[in-house]
Amino acid sequence: MSIELTGLSEINGPLVVLEGASGGSYDEMVRLHLPDGSFRTGRIVQIEKDRCVIQVFEGTNGLGLTDTSVTMTGRPMELALSPELPGRIFDGAGRPIDGLGPLFSEKKADINGKPLNPVGRVYPLNYIHTGISSIDCLMTLIRGQKLPIFSGPGMQHNKLAVQIVRQARLAKDDGSKFGIVFAAIGVKNDVADYFRRSFEEAGVMDRTVMFLNLSNDPIIERILTPRCALTAAEYLAFEQGMHILVIMTDVTAYCEALREFSSSKGEIPGRKGYPGYLYSDLASLYERAGIIQGVDGSVTQIPILTMPNDDITHPVPDLTGYITEGQIVLDRSLDATGIYPPVSVLPSLSRLMKDGIGEGYTRADHSAVSNQLFAAYAHVQDTRALASVIGAEDLSTVDQLYLKFGEAFEQKFIAQRFEEDRAMEETLDLGWRLLSLLPKSELDRVDNDMLEAHYCPEEAKALLEQGSDVM
Repeated sequence: MSIELTGLSEINGPLVVLEGASGGSYDEMVRLHLPDGSFRTGRIVQIEKDRCVIQVFEGTNGLGLTDTSVTMTGRPMELALSPELPGRIFDGAGRPIDGLGPLFSEKKADINGKPLNPVGRVYPLNYIHTGISSIDCLMTLIRGQKLPIFSGPGMQHNKLAVQIVRQARLAKDDGSKFGIVFAAIGVKNDVADYFRRSFEEAGVMDRTVMFLNLSNDPIIERILTPRCALTAAEYLAFEQGMHILVIMTDVTAYCEALREFSSSKGEIPGRKGYPGYLYSDLASLYERAGIIQGVDGSVTQIPILTMPNDDITHPVPDLTGYITEGQIVLDRSLDATGIYPPVSVLPSLSRLMKDGIGEGYTRADHSAVSNQLFAAYAHVQDTRALASVIGAEDLSTVDQLYLKFGEAFEQKFIAQRFEEDRAMEETLDLGWRLLSLLPKSELDRVDNDMLEAHYCPEEAKALLEQGSDVM
């Protein structure tokens, strides 16, 4: 039952205060009616006895204290849902903006979602193929996982997001349906056009649901965008039986909108001005990924966030790291040398990959290759530091081989073309060829049988000669 009240007691930025609203509830949607017959949409964001603070989506310009009436709908914000979601483009609040008309929905769902019962969760095991060697081999994305990408301002995370959308697929073709939900949060118009154009040219729009929130849209919509996207993903996964990969960029823009909104409410700020509940707010987004027992579908998340000043201890990446199961970190120095994707291997990891790789999932030698590549590349960093002090010519023969390995690893394994989709077999074989640049005695993370089967110094030499033009 709806309740209608006339008159506002206060207007403050995007917020209005309504007195005497004893029947209101948190997150309830309201409609504000103006004297000219138009109306605006709002949401109750704070309640103190019979005093409600309402967040107005379209802004408060033109609202009057005495001549504005408020209708309380008695319902939270809901998203229209339909099996026809894939292929459609929506704004940050879930309204169609692709010119194809309204969505004929079969149901509506609260955008805040429903918490997953921890007992009903299934441990993620099967991996999702991205075609990017550094991710597939070293920080494998497991179906049902949340694996963020930590980037920096001006780096190529948008390009990487497009490549993942274009190439991502289920590793095993068991007849399951796979789809993408893509949420662009606070992006510029040219970036939004780039995403839309890239997906259309790649022919993946028929399996993709897009939510586009532009930088000039109200910050209120920016807060709603990831929740709308995740609601669509949950519907497609848990009710339509699809395996959904959710990519959200940029989560930092969401957090900055949350900070601005918190400040307008007069809340006491926490670290760097962000609200004290930032951790729980991010958790309410990230924890909507997973697999439910008895349900065919799954929700996997790749949130992308930019670290201000490339600071990984900034509250947004710091709290994200606590909630998620690993991270993929992009490196500015690699990006400056022209390496794409500029994945910084050593601080990156996937905490769930150990149980989703190996025999029966990828290949029996996957874990050994991954561990040895990590160990060898870590030694490369120590060797480079030593070479900067004493000079490369004074290094031992083995350390000079490590320098060659490090350069080849960056140029041949981490770096790959934007349109290149590497199969897992190709990636692991490439890893073995690179490891074969080193003496067998240095490969202490691999057992002897595996070493005898895959060690190939001739192919390693050929790889070096092939790459002599870039090395």
